[in-house]
Amino acid sequence: MIQDVLTRDTVRVRVEAGSWEEAVRAAGDLLYRKGAVEKRYIDNMIRIVKEIGPYIVLLKGVALAHARPEHGVKEIGLSLITLKTPISFGCEENDPVSLVFALSAVDNSSHLELISEMARIFDNEEGMKQLTECSTKDELLKIIRNVTEE
Repeated sequence: MIQDVLTRDTVRVRVEAGSWEEAVRAAGDLLYRKGAVEKRYIDNMIRIVKEIGPYIVLLKGVALAHARPEHGVKEIGLSLITLKTPISFGCEENDPVSLVFALSAVDNSSHLELISEMARIFDNEEGMKQLTECSTKDELLKIIRNVTEE
C-alpha cells in the first residue's frame, strides 16, 4: 500500500525549510497538489501542533503531520520530505527532525495498513539512515520499496 501512495509526486528530498511550520507545509503541499487534501488541511496540521505541542514527532528525527479527516481530506494519502538541514520541532527527546511525513486519512481505520508499513520503515535503522542521506527521489523510493518488501 505504501508504494501506491508514496510516488515521485508525493516525495521531495533535501528540502530547505526554516522552521517546523515550513517543513509541515512542504509535506502537506505535496498532498494538496496530488488532490488528496484541501488547502485548509495543511493549516489544520499546523494549528493542531501549535495547540497541543509537537506530538507529531514520533521518534528520533521523524515527524508525522496529520489532522482530522473532516479538516479537508479527499482521499488517503502520504507524502514524505527529507530536510536538507534537520529542524527542531520543540520535542527535546526526538529533535532535530530530518524526515517529515504528512498523512491524510479518510476515516479512523482505512489507513491502518499504511501505518503498519510505516512502522516497518521506522524499525529499520539502516533504512532510516539511508532515507535521511538520500539525494534523489528515485533513491528515496527505492529505499522505501526495499525496506517494506523485506
